[in-house]
Amino acid sequence: MSFNAPEQFAASNKANVETLLTIANTAFASAERIAALNLNTARSVLEDSVAGAKALLAVKDVQELVALQTTLAQPAVEKAVAYSRSVYEIATQTQEELSKVVEAQYSELNKNVTSALDKAVKGAPAGSDVAVAAVKSAIAAANSAYDSMTKAAKQVAEIAEANVAAATSATVKAVGSSTVATKSKKAA
Repeated sequence: MSFNAPEQFAASNKANVETLLTIANTAFASAERIAALNLNTARSVLEDSVAGAKALLAVKDVQELVALQTTLAQPAVEKAVAYSRSVYEIATQTQEELSKVVEAQYSELNKNVTSALDKAVKGAPAGSDVAVAAVKSAIAAANSAYDSMTKAAKQVAEIAEANVAAATSATVKAVGSSTVATKSKKAA
């Protein structure tokens, strides 16, 4: 049995460095997207605040003040919901990218363990078949558990995404109907 330990060690280290770079690049890209979103949101909030303050200074009576408050509330809620949705999308995409990296690492590890086990079997003494079969069975069970866990996590993520979408839609509708009801009361 011959092992090229230095070459295998170098290849393993190179793969690990590449994986770490992928993870770092994913994290930096996500942070960059969040920073850009926060900057754009801050700019928008500032512009809306200035416009709201100017409108507030132009109010002449209480009815106008109530109308202004209603007019300003809905866009603010819609922007907050849009911001939350964007943050959620960035987090979800980042999680998906990192999951792909982890899955690739797990697959590579599994392949390496299987390869090492096969090499060890070739040089194993007679009668060690039972031990090798037990190790292979344990690896198969671990792979099955990992696959089940991955599928369950994906289902949970899909359910969470559907719930976020439903909550977002309900919030926007509630604010919209509240605004319509307030405007109807004023008209009456």
